[in-house]
Amino acid sequence: MGAAITRPGPIPACAGIGLRAVHCREVLESLPATGWLEVHSENYFGKGGSPHAYLEALRAHYPLSLHGVGLSLGSADPLELGHLEKLLALIERYEPGLVSEHLSWGAIDGRHFNDLLPLPYTEEALDHVSGRVSEAQERLGRRILLENPSTYLRFTHSTIAEAEFLSELARRSGCGILLDVNNIYVSARNHGLDPYAYLRAVHPRDVEEIHLAGFTVKRFDTAELLIDTHSRPVDPEVWALYRAALEVLGPLPTLIEWDKDLPPLEILLGEAARAQSMLEETQSAHAA
Repeated sequence: MGAAITRPGPIPACAGIGLRAVHCREVLESLPATGWLEVHSENYFGKGGSPHAYLEALRAHYPLSLHGVGLSLGSADPLELGHLEKLLALIERYEPGLVSEHLSWGAIDGRHFNDLLPLPYTEEALDHVSGRVSEAQERLGRRILLENPSTYLRFTHSTIAEAEFLSELARRSGCGILLDVNNIYVSARNHGLDPYAYLRAVHPRDVEEIHLAGFTVKRFDTAELLIDTHSRPVDPEVWALYRAALEVLGPLPTLIEWDKDLPPLEILLGEAARAQSMLEETQSAHAA
């Protein structure tokens, strides 16, 4: 365990950034005016070293959120209790304002894949995932948020729309929703759907956090595919969808994600400042 540290309060309804190793020293030295930080849980499953030294120091200045990528809640394998134990230890150590994971799977028969894979939206899958989310929350002793995925194919035997699936999952398990606006746009474009209809289908009471990120376009002779790469600035169409999301949901904690081709910190902070400006406009409108 690390030394005792100051613990800022819950995640505020303002913009934050995803903290990556390359920016840790600069963030600690400059303490930029960003509302909160989010880290990938699995990067801190080790007990010591420089990752924890930086995180403990930064936790004294910023509210913290933990975002997992490896729990594989949609898998048919039993939940990995070792993974949950490490996550619980991390939660107890840092007391994060929010803890989140993905509506996806990434392991089967003990084999792990470096991806967040989709699952069919059926009653059987809904029952299965609801039970696993409930078990995970019971073992962690707290509510978690589930993030909507970016998808590149649709299962022909799906019978439930994704937004409805997420809302019913929240109702059955008591979890919340991390709404990734970029993922809504990417999936909608890839499947010829209306991203604004998706927003209208999500129940506002379930959404506790928003993610924004950049995508890459892969072009073919007769078509194109949007890939959720987290390697570019937020697209103008995603910013427009985010503004619509704030109108529907109200101001919420909003995170800028950037995981590949990482830019200078000032660019990341600039994206967060743009989100913050939209949040403040929404807050003013709600206060009027």
